[in-house]
Amino acid sequence: MLSGNNKTTPLLFLLLILPFSHSLPDESPDAAATANSTEEAILYDIYPFIRVYKDGRVQRFIGQDFSPPSTDPATAVRSKDVVFSTNPNLSARLYLPASANKKLPLLIYFHGGGFFTESAFSPTYHRHLNSLVAKSNIAAVSVNYRLAPEHPLPAAYQDSWLALKWTLSHSAGAAEPWLNTYADFQRVYLGGDSAGGNIAHHISTRVGSENPYPSVKFAGMFLNCPYFLGKKPVGNELSPQYSYTETLMKKLWVHAYPNSPAGLDDPLVNPGMDPGLKRVGCKRVLVYVAGNDVLRFRGWFYKERLEKSLWGGEVKVVEVEGENHVFNLINPTTPKAISMVNVLANFLNNH
Repeated sequence: MLSGNNKTTPLLFLLLILPFSHSLPDESPDAAATANSTEEAILYDIYPFIRVYKDGRVQRFIGQDFSPPSTDPATAVRSKDVVFSTNPNLSARLYLPASANKKLPLLIYFHGGGFFTESAFSPTYHRHLNSLVAKSNIAAVSVNYRLAPEHPLPAAYQDSWLALKWTLSHSAGAAEPWLNTYADFQRVYLGGDSAGGNIAHHISTRVGSENPYPSVKFAGMFLNCPYFLGKKPVGNELSPQYSYTETLMKKLWVHAYPNSPAGLDDPLVNPGMDPGLKRVGCKRVLVYVAGNDVLRFRGWFYKERLEKSLWGGEVKVVEVEGENHVFNLINPTTPKAISMVNVLANFLNNH
């Protein structure tokens, strides 16, 4: 249980909530002394995500490892990398289950990492997509997008939209054989975790107003611990046990999108401020939140506002008691994580 009186809680909590692809760097006294000696050179520090220096250097602490595409030995899921844009240079990872021999539901997935870290190719996401594709018997496109601060928002949203358009172009006969042969464009799903859940929501609202391929049907969307914020507190966000993490979440947005016209009430991060929320481009939405995660209050608030928006679909929130942010990515073999994958598999097969 988290305690606002425990000074070690913030770092311990972050160690639990973050989908680390590798261990944190040395924060020994010597390392701390070195950091203190260069404190004046630091522009901002959002540890354990990123540290940015005034001379332009960027130090990322997590999410930088790379897993190559492969045939996964545990699931036999196949994967390969493709380029979906040359200007800017952007790529994605495609996944197919071992049993692929017909048209399958298609998932377009956006990774998390606070807009600053991680990639579609990190061990965390490679493992997650292998597992989900195998259990669900679906095809998947895992999107890589440019990261802040080198590419501040809205770059990640723009890149993700390019990925969506490239993927959907195969409904009209574009060249990638895996998508041409196996993707069912009448059963397209969007999904993502944390910042990727935020992106998935944004892409869905844009689809609802300007679907580039109107013949494509979006069957649903799932958001895992989505990264939503706002100036006005909701739920129990002001509880002392959440103060450090809530502050960190807000710092991520401020520095990822320094030119946001509305800050924490930008509709991109606060869907409750979006007058066009009813444009969400599918009629089934599944939201997972974790009982120990401050962002769970925003997940429930998202459901409330979506239902009041005249959207007309069905949104369900599943709260997993006693768990932390994106718990299924951190400990994917626990009973609760396995149960979540089973629920997602049913959702992606319209059950």
